[in-house]
Amino acid sequence: MPIAPPFAAATHTLRRGDIFSLKIWLCDENAVNCRRICDDNGGTLSHKAQRTMYIHEREHWTDFRWDASRISLLQETICRKQGMLYGRLGTLGFDSKVRAMAENLTYDVVCSSEIEGVQLNVDQVRSSIARKLGLEQVKQTAPSHYVDSVVSVMLEAVQHYDRPLSKDRLCAWQAAFFPSGFSEGSRIEVGRYRTHEEHIVSGMFGREKIHYIAPSPRRVEEEMQKFLAWFESSEPESSIVRSAIAHFWFVSIHPFEDGNGRLARILSDMLLARGEQSPLRFYNISSQINKDKSRYYDILECTQRGDGDLTEWIVWYMQKLVAALDEAEAVVTTILNKSFFWHRVSSTPLTPRQTAMLNLFLDGYEAKITSKNWAALAKCSKDTALRDIQDLVSKNLLVEDVPGAKRPSYSIVYDADNLTQFFTHVSIVEKDGTPYLHALYKGRKNVCARLLSLDAERYQKGELPLQNLLSKYCAYLMGNSIN
Repeated sequence: MPIAPPFAAATHTLRRGDIFSLKIWLCDENAVNCRRICDDNGGTLSHKAQRTMYIHEREHWTDFRWDASRISLLQETICRKQGMLYGRLGTLGFDSKVRAMAENLTYDVVCSSEIEGVQLNVDQVRSSIARKLGLEQVKQTAPSHYVDSVVSVMLEAVQHYDRPLSKDRLCAWQAAFFPSGFSEGSRIEVGRYRTHEEHIVSGMFGREKIHYIAPSPRRVEEEMQKFLAWFESSEPESSIVRSAIAHFWFVSIHPFEDGNGRLARILSDMLLARGEQSPLRFYNISSQINKDKSRYYDILECTQRGDGDLTEWIVWYMQKLVAALDEAEAVVTTILNKSFFWHRVSSTPLTPRQTAMLNLFLDGYEAKITSKNWAALAKCSKDTALRDIQDLVSKNLLVEDVPGAKRPSYSIVYDADNLTQFFTHVSIVEKDGTPYLHALYKGRKNVCARLLSLDAERYQKGELPLQNLLSKYCAYLMGNSIN
């Protein structure tokens, strides 16, 4: 018989007239307790529904199972995309790989925090990661102590993925998330497992909805010992499946008062890194979860009320990994194009300001290249900006999008050749709100490139010529493994 949760210790106070969403199973063993609770609260609380059983209340609850037939194709897709991604990364030099990793970790940290409602400054995170990885030519923005702490946790986890996971290591990471000992204005337990009941609740006061009640604090130590032993074991499952299980298992124990979600996603990344045996991380699931937070919480809640079948959770998790790998492909394309450009113009004399501005746009800064934007970003006069641009046009590094336009905009010339002669069947297709360029290269290679929304919009309005669009997103195809 499953253990009923300790109602008397619940953080939700039962009051007369409450709409209490926690359902109560009525059975011979707990009916007396149910009546006692109602009597203690004035005898007016009615049982309109029955109590939900949470997964951890089941005997042997961590004997998870799943339908292998439903995940096998997804696992093959992930492995294939991992191979393609690392194949493309193989054409990059070490510095370029580190830059790709830095960009990935930036959005991993930012999105993982955003899922929990914590907004971090992207420039601060990027600057902190760049400094810790020894990268130059990155916009320097002084990060806060908190941002530095969060970044340090992520880097420590992925760069030392092969170190054993321990209680002390987890507690240190959790403490780094809350250096002041407060979360959203309230003091919390930091650097240790929680010592009180933990309810996952949403809704306004008096109309709360309880989504999940975690195991009681007296069980946390034992549950975490079991989890840590499994984490360090050599189970036969793939690292992809283990990554999904670790995520679900950890948040279901909910060992800390706060920070559990962020830690679960870090642990997922660690297991993926162990599977790939590499400290370099080029894709992350946090950015994809952040785009679909509602479904993330729904499927967690559903699975936490289930009987140990993790099939739906693992399928959803793998689908997000597929999307994360597609996202990583776009980042690698940007880096490859940037490498191709600088290889072509390596002997061209440029001022430091011109180099910095070109790097900004080569890295995917979403704005038109105009004298006004150049002046604002470079913090120079409009006349100086115009001289910079005209000099780059004369060197065939920039080209006007629409010759003779009253307010001209410019595109970077990645390749001197007109790329339109190599591409056919060009179209722009939107998927999940993101525009993609589809084309056939030299009649044999299908190309799919994620576009900046501004570029897709300008192309469709006739403000960005096809040649300039192809040059920006597909020039790397003209190179031969240029680093």
